[in-house]
Amino acid sequence: MRTIRKTIIMGILNLTPDSFSDGGAYYNVDLALERANTMILQGADIIDVGGESTRPGAEKVHSDEEWERLRDVLTQFRKDKRITVSVDTYKSSVASKAISAGVRIINDVWGGMKDPEMIPLIASSDCKYIWTYNNETPIFNNVIDDLNQWTERIIIECSKRGMDSDRLWIDPGIGFNKSHVQNMQILAGLQNYCSNFKDYNVVLGTSRKSVIGNILKVPPSDRLEGSLCTVALGVSAGVSVVRVHDVLQTKRTCEMTEAILAYS
Repeated sequence: MRTIRKTIIMGILNLTPDSFSDGGAYYNVDLALERANTMILQGADIIDVGGESTRPGAEKVHSDEEWERLRDVLTQFRKDKRITVSVDTYKSSVASKAISAGVRIINDVWGGMKDPEMIPLIASSDCKYIWTYNNETPIFNNVIDDLNQWTERIIIECSKRGMDSDRLWIDPGIGFNKSHVQNMQILAGLQNYCSNFKDYNVVLGTSRKSVIGNILKVPPSDRLEGSLCTVALGVSAGVSVVRVHDVLQTKRTCEMTEAILAYS
């Protein structure tokens, strides 16, 4: 048997009224704390907290309002030593306040493209940074080549700013401004991607997304099986982190996949 690294599980906690799957479900401090506690007991290693929906067509939120949604929850989370928190934001002003509040992971779904101050901010801190492959301009060329080129660019940029591989996590960005075919091509190429960037933690966020709904023809609430399939695929391919809604089922899927891989 060989030793298989335990997959890190990020549990999604949306403090928003309009997220695509669970918008409005945890839209106050007490409900958010209860949900976070449940996810920790189910096996979440990180709670990824978001104050603005990133679904296609979602209404933009001013940084002040986004921080208002996050502030009290993060204050409570800081008191619970079990909770490692990630904040899902592309705004450096929100990220700066989150870091001051004790957050040590910033999950930027725009990969620094929306706010040029984001990467310098992270580089000057001791925070980890999740960079996501995303682009407002449609990708017309080979999506795999484009993904690899953008990943190489961000690695070079962050390295020049003093961020080592442990602090930079990379996310191929399933669902963000990509066609269904492009999403499927990235999923099919995960093993090569993880191999190409083996010194970096690769994050996979597919939970309940439209790439699953397009195939299964079901709404977000019925996409568990499809989500777990992509998790198993990702763990087999070498991803280090999975970002999910359904923590308990994902935890079991990861453990089973890891157990099989130990004999490979």
